[in-house]
Amino acid sequence: MLRIALIGDAQSPHLLKWARALAAAADVELWVASSRGFAPGFEELVPRERRLALNFHPAHAGGNVALLASLPRLGAWLRRVDADWLHAHYLTSHGTLAWLAKRVWRLRGRIVGSAWGSDILLAPHRSQAYRWLTRRVLRACVLTTSDSRFMAARMRELGAREVMTFAFGLESLPAPPGPKDPWLFFSNRGLEPVYRPQRVLTLFAAVARLRPEARLALANDGSLADALPAQARAAGLTVGRIAAGAQVEFTGRLDSAQQARWYARARWFISLPGSDSVSVSVLEAMAHGCIPLLSALPANRELVDDGRNGLIVADAGFDAQALPALLERADEIAQGNRRWVAQHGLFAPAVAGFLARLRELSAP
Repeated sequence: MLRIALIGDAQSPHLLKWARALAAAADVELWVASSRGFAPGFEELVPRERRLALNFHPAHAGGNVALLASLPRLGAWLRRVDADWLHAHYLTSHGTLAWLAKRVWRLRGRIVGSAWGSDILLAPHRSQAYRWLTRRVLRACVLTTSDSRFMAARMRELGAREVMTFAFGLESLPAPPGPKDPWLFFSNRGLEPVYRPQRVLTLFAAVARLRPEARLALANDGSLADALPAQARAAGLTVGRIAAGAQVEFTGRLDSAQQARWYARARWFISLPGSDSVSVSVLEAMAHGCIPLLSALPANRELVDDGRNGLIVADAGFDAQALPALLERADEIAQGNRRWVAQHGLFAPAVAGFLARLRELSAP
């Protein structure tokens, strides 16, 4: 039996997905320490006596430094748990807690760390202190996981030992897509500067000038939500409900079923962040048969061969004239992208391989 203590933000659906995959293994006894509280789905997965909520509020001043105030509670709890593996998610926060808890409380459990993206791609560039901390946590991990080859290479450059690379993929493949609206575009990344929703609108405006029948559903919320409708109108786009004839609809935050309906209808999916690893949203879109239009990031090039199964959009500009040629092959592209996700983008087989490696490392 492997006793694994997950350490992360259990209000995140991403940690919940990890917990579901780990709890499904017959030989795993799962414990979870959350820096905040717990999403509702944890109750059916992990008994209350195996959960610890540190109730940290990230909006409070101090950031990750303030999170360290929870270390005494976490360390004492981990000592009682006596886990074989301390599985930390997001290395510069929860990875730091796991490393310090192991040192201070002399825990026998070894550390495995899962990188989430900005902890590797952005945090080490913020300051020398962050870079030192990231390197120290990576060296403390017996094993780390990455969701792209590009990020895995960065982790090794920073001192990671063994890195397993697999997509933070889908729990199941959706049904094959039915008829799609050929000029419906969907984007659901956060409305925050790092995801560059302004560029999504700029790209779509170029498309709309070429194809007036084009429509864009822009989902999610964030700090830029109030400014984006004005940008759309300044670009000459009508804003409102697509069903009522508007060119751009701001849907707000959607649940998984609502997102699935937009994926199923849309022919195109736009994701143009300035920094990212392999995005679950892009994998979902590909699985639903959407043609992805992605920013020119290394991880995106692991998913899209420019001009073959989607487009890589350079920062210098976008040529909407490239879309009709892809649209002519839309069904072929949809089938190929779904096939790729089925082979490389499902989460359960990846976690099975991860657990197999933990068993090997746990063997006497």
